[in-house]
Parts: sequence; structure tokens; C-alpha cells
Amino acid sequence: MAAAADHVFDPWDPAFVADPYPAYAELRARGRVIRYEPSDQWLVPHHADVSALLRDRRLGRTYLHRFTHEEFGRTPPPPEHEPFHTLNDHGMLDLEPPDHTRIRRLVAKAFTPRTVERLAPYVHRLAGELVATLVGNGGGDLLTDVAEPLPVAVIAELLGIPEADRPLLRPWSADICGMYELNPSEETAARAVRASVEFSGYLRELIAARRAEPGEDLVSALIAAHDEGDRLTGQELVSTVVLLLNAAHEATVNATVNGWYALFRHPGQLAALRADHSLVPSAIEELLRYDTPLQLFERWVLDDIEIDGTTIPRGSEVALLFGSANHDPAVFADPGRLDLTRAENPHISFSAGIHYCVGAPLARIELAASLTALLERAPTLALAAEPERRPNFVMRGLRGLGVEVR
Repeated sequence: MAAAADHVFDPWDPAFVADPYPAYAELRARGRVIRYEPSDQWLVPHHADVSALLRDRRLGRTYLHRFTHEEFGRTPPPPEHEPFHTLNDHGMLDLEPPDHTRIRRLVAKAFTPRTVERLAPYVHRLAGELVATLVGNGGGDLLTDVAEPLPVAVIAELLGIPEADRPLLRPWSADICGMYELNPSEETAARAVRASVEFSGYLRELIAARRAEPGEDLVSALIAAHDEGDRLTGQELVSTVVLLLNAAHEATVNATVNGWYALFRHPGQLAALRADHSLVPSAIEELLRYDTPLQLFERWVLDDIEIDGTTIPRGSEVALLFGSANHDPAVFADPGRLDLTRAENPHISFSAGIHYCVGAPLARIELAASLTALLERAPTLALAAEPERRPNFVMRGLRGLGVEVR
């Protein structure tokens, strides 16, 4: 019989959100799968199980390729939420094969490693400019001055979003991503629906302009991408661009501020990094592990599975706890210790399996660019005040990170 998560796992408790890692340790001690009634989910806290289930084809991000809502024992979403679901459900992150395979293949033809690598000089130049401004001001909010504008500008540049329109992107993204939290409120849903309508309308106009006059940007490449006669449909194109925009900066923003906050709280590790910039690559992986930007990833059980003697029936939802898996002592020695020299670091912050983050190489370039620029240009950077956590659990971040150059 599976254990229950009562009084241990509470994603709406500010104290839990501030530091969920001790609770994760207790969850792992309780077992490999734990029932959590408030969200009607099965929690999976161990690295080996999370890693295996991300690759298990008996689970899926959707069930609609095999079942209706009713056949799966689920209630269809309210009609008023339809714009959000139309936008979300046609993106490859929420699709399963064969549609996922087809769309990811088409995206890969446009979003190539060469395309990403070609952006590196722009990323490093922009990071340097943002940090120079921060230093010139004697400090500021690392979130709004560096962490947000860098990845937003980079993905917008890649996609060909006009500079004047870029301030629209982050608010739309934030409102849409609110729906990925556990049990979102109707107010959250209303904001997500409004953002979905506005974002989709904006992109349809942009796509129409690129069809008429193609450019050197990713939107033009996605329009042109084809494989054995297959092309992205109009809705798939809109949903893919929204996914790329949202996923390409949400995690990077949170990884940046979570990472710097962790460094400020571990001055010895920060000093070692400042003394040896060759640690930047391993530091990025460790910071992604230590305070995971995406704490939870949900999957539907399409066929019965068994975990440690507990049968999880078809129609259930599992919550794969990335933050817990990244602190599993079975995989990471002394997981509560920040160690920027950690050599073996199989964290799953970018997921795994067919839904492994397509933007991971770009995220790593951005994180390296901002981290390096701050180490080089702001060697005396310090925390100005204790930051406040965002109330979100799934997408873990800060409301801001005030810093000063001493």
C-alpha cells in the first residue's frame, strides 16, 4: 500500500515553497510512490523512478491520442478555457507520437545546433552590455536587469520578433505558465485564456508577414520546414512558437536568479568560482541541480503501471518531482551541499526521453554568458537584501534579486 503525503508535501504553503528539499527527503523515506489527494496525483520522488518514467511509453503528456476525456475517466476542461487548451495542446511538449515525432522533427530542421551556435556571439555581447549597465548603476535587480532581458531578447532575436514588440512577451508567458501550477484558480485561468488569445493573434499576424516576406529568422524557417510532404499546420506553428518563446526563457530566468541566490548563500563556492572561471560549465550544471527551476513534471498513466508493489491505474496522473530527484542521495553524494566541482551530475532539470528540452543547448549558452559576464565585470557583486520567493511551486523562482556592486 502506497504511503500518503499528508502534512509533508504542501505546495501552497509559503514555508514549503521557500525550501521544499527537507520535505522531499521525508517523501523519499516514505517510499517510491506517494498518494497526494489535494491534487489527485501520485508523487514520484526518487531519481531512478523519475528518470525511468520520463522514458516509459505507458505514460504520456496527453491521453487524447488514445482516449476521449470520458473514456479516460476525466472531465473535459470548461469551454471558457478553450483558447488556452487549443494553444497548449498543439505544442510538442503536450503531444505524444506520432504527432510529437512529426512536429519535433520539423522543429529540429529549423532549430539546428548550428543555428543556436551562431547566436553565441550575440548572446555574449548582450550579456556584457546588460551587466555593464548594472555595474554602472552600482547594482539593481538582477532579475529585471539581466536574468529576464537576456533570454527574452535572445529567443525573440532568433524567432524574428521585432524589438518594439518584445516587452509583450514576458507578461503573456507568465500568464500562460500560471496554468502549469497545481490546481490553478479561475483567476489564473482567465489570465491564461486572455494571454493565449492575444499571443495567438499577434503570432498569426507575424506568421502571415513572414509568409509574404521570409527572413533569416526561425519563424521563417519553421514555415519552410517540411519532411516527406509534412508541414506544420497553422495552429501547430503558433503553438510551437509560443512553446519556444515560453520554454526558452522561463527556466533560464529562474535558473539565473536561483543560481545567484545559492552562490550568495555559499560564499566559499562563489569565491572559488571567482578565482577560477573554468568552473563555469560545471557550476551551471550544479546550480541547475541544486535549486531546480522546474520542480514537477506531470504525466498521465495510459496503461497500468506498478511501482514498488503499488499499481497505478490507467487514468491516473503522476507528478514526477524533479527537485526531489535532483537531491536523491542514491545518485548525488551529499546532495544538500552546493559543489561547483561536482563531476558526476546526471540532473534531470531539462527532463529526459522524447520530451527532453529542445532548447537546452541555448539555455546553457545563455547561462554561461550571464554568469561569465557577472564574474568578469562585477567581481564584488553582493546581495543587497534577502529576496522574496514567488508563490509558485512548479516553476521555482524569485520576485526579484537586489544586488549591489561594492
